[in-house]
Amino acid sequence: MRARLKRRYFDEIRPAFRKEAGYRNINEVPKIEKVIINMGVGDAIGDPKKLEVAVAELSAITGQKPAIRKARKSISNFKLRAGMPIGCSVTLRGDIMYEFLDRFINVALPRIRDFRGVATKSFDGRGNYTMGIVEQIIFPEIDYDKIDKIRGMNITLVTTAKTDQEALELLKHFGMPFKRN
Repeated sequence: MRARLKRRYFDEIRPAFRKEAGYRNINEVPKIEKVIINMGVGDAIGDPKKLEVAVAELSAITGQKPAIRKARKSISNFKLRAGMPIGCSVTLRGDIMYEFLDRFINVALPRIRDFRGVATKSFDGRGNYTMGIVEQIIFPEIDYDKIDKIRGMNITLVTTAKTDQEALELLKHFGMPFKRN
């Protein structure tokens, strides 16, 4: 069984987007390739248990076990040595990606305090969109009573769009709530 958002992309979004933009081939229509979620855990320098908690939270949110990221450089002011575990990240593709996007757009984003939409200026020039989330508690999978600290994360949507404008239109079709300028 395909994810609801994936089915919607193939049945509604892709044909409509092809007609709007005037693509000759259906394969020219941009799509979302992958979603990358990074969570930095600076507290892990002093207490490695904090990283385990962050890994458990990120795996509950995404449904996939995160990879632990290690520091590339030593920074003496932060008591950080190269090779120390400092964060975790997950790359989602396929059905899991579409399921996460569906929950993120329709459930998690509206739960952000004073939410008025996501910024349209967070594109990188190549059609990829990155946004920062301040609190992990916006996801319903996280039990508010069991968290030890509020942690943020970066979410990157990697698309096959050639320009930022194409990617913006694609994400609007998916239902991403952008701010009105």
